[in-house]
Amino acid sequence: MAEPPILSWEGLGLHQGEGWLFGGPDTDGLDLHIAPRDRLALIGRNGAGKTTLLKLITGEIEADRGVRKVKPGTHIVLLEQEPDYTGFATLMDYALSGDDAPAPHEVEAIAGQLGIDMTTEAKGASGGERRRAALARALAQNPDLLLLDEPTNHLDLSAIDWLESWLERYKGAFIVISHDRTFLKRLTRSTIWLDRGNLRRKDVGFGGYEAWEEQVYAEEARAAEKLDAKLKIEAHWLERGVTARRKRNQGRLEKLWQMRAQRASMINPEGTAKLKLASDADFKSKSVIVAEEITKSYGDRTIIKPFSLRIQRGDRIGVVGANGAGKTTLLKMLTGELEPDSGKVTHANTLSGVMIDQQRKLLSPEKTVRQVLAEGGDWIDVRGHRKHVQAYLKDFLFDPSVIDAKVGSFSGGERSRLLLAREFARTSNLLVLDEPTNDLDLETLDLLQEVIADYKGTVLIVSHDRDFLDKTVTVTLGLDGSGHVDVIAGGYADWEAKRAERRSKPAKKAEKPAEKPSAPPPPPPKSTKLSYKDQRDYELLPARIEELEELIAKGEAALADPDLYSKDPDRFARISKSLEMAREEKDEAELRWLELAELVEG
Repeated sequence: MAEPPILSWEGLGLHQGEGWLFGGPDTDGLDLHIAPRDRLALIGRNGAGKTTLLKLITGEIEADRGVRKVKPGTHIVLLEQEPDYTGFATLMDYALSGDDAPAPHEVEAIAGQLGIDMTTEAKGASGGERRRAALARALAQNPDLLLLDEPTNHLDLSAIDWLESWLERYKGAFIVISHDRTFLKRLTRSTIWLDRGNLRRKDVGFGGYEAWEEQVYAEEARAAEKLDAKLKIEAHWLERGVTARRKRNQGRLEKLWQMRAQRASMINPEGTAKLKLASDADFKSKSVIVAEEITKSYGDRTIIKPFSLRIQRGDRIGVVGANGAGKTTLLKMLTGELEPDSGKVTHANTLSGVMIDQQRKLLSPEKTVRQVLAEGGDWIDVRGHRKHVQAYLKDFLFDPSVIDAKVGSFSGGERSRLLLAREFARTSNLLVLDEPTNDLDLETLDLLQEVIADYKGTVLIVSHDRDFLDKTVTVTLGLDGSGHVDVIAGGYADWEAKRAERRSKPAKKAEKPAEKPSAPPPPPPKSTKLSYKDQRDYELLPARIEELEELIAKGEAALADPDLYSKDPDRFARISKSLEMAREEKDEAELRWLELAELVEG
């Protein structure tokens, strides 16, 4: 039997601005029930009310209708996107504030794992430091219900990994809003979807959300056949829009794999880009940034060891690594903002760049959308072509009626989307994106991938969003903090595979008996022909990947039973383990097939 909820909302409705955000008087309102061990992904477009719903759950906001019930003694903690540090001298002062303040030693223990000094002054702390301090405060309280609003924003990859491990061990329930698909797929078991004022729930993790979304829109389109023309057109647009985007995503991924295969042929086995290729005048003419043996140090610390790279027109370069590893330093040297200590960086004469930073500093809350995009007019120049502002707004998933709305009335994600719309309109051949995925909803992320894929110039991206990098970049520059920079053809997963391979090598050497040094064997003759095993893998892996996808779907369907955990915890554990193994095998199979595809393309 399912456990009773620790919190529920029945008939929830909230009036906001000129209308009802959700649960209007002509509806039954929203119903939400949260069980003690729920792992819920909260999905919805920017502006749908996701953050507002979390505040209604905590009781911070009063609803206009509905009944909120909380099991006595339930402790609820909300991790906000932008915590208010006003009035606090240090990060620790903030962490120990409030009626339910955690114990100092608990905060210190988690802060140590997150790599944050809690004695740092709050006023001068960076966004990443503030986010880690807020996270340490929230987790140290060990609540019964944890509400996480974009928890991975401003976190580096190591901190995200640690947070995922903590949440896997966490005994309470949590609801998470996040744009990080990898994070959501790994942790959630159920999905609640806030869509056009309605709240839907399905007991499958985020991995099954997109198929569910497409199914819902298809059903609406069929139902609309019996309704008036306006509803029919809207439902048809929703179904076609979602389905078409999925197909475009697949087409872009195929093109991305081809680009990675081409780039792999230009990178030698040691992982440094070739600067001199025989009879390759065309390759050189396409180069837009050439770095030759550049280095950078601050005091006794080496940030970048001698590093060379040739960036071509159309390259999508991802820069990854822990906070403090040197990502921003490397980016600034490549773009010419910072001089290297040694070596040189050469730019093409025609290079013209646009920088979109994570601070979103370019938007004034008092300005209207029309002022931001078209300086108060009706037309905007989009990379040299005139377009009506309202038509351009549609391209970035805005309702054209918001043209005279003030920026201050938008959610954080909507502001980010508006900034992207403004900057992508500028004529340029180099686009620099610093944490572009922060605050964006999943549909806007799909749109951003689409715009980047269609961009004719070169793109440099600093991001901690693993899924976004895997679906966007052709080359990954991975910084490990020692000053070394890996140059990998592919995305984040390819860099992780390279690191895992490197970590495994010392163990293999240790197993061998000591031998006298000898001359290295001659290199094997180069051959583009696949071996028998490689050819078999190339032909059979697609079918195996499909089988694994079916197994994963069945496993997720089995775990969708809300009573399974309480009725048969052993079976729940077996299915969960099998599901994890199937996902790992699928990831390995896809990586293996991509490597073979690169050989075939080469």
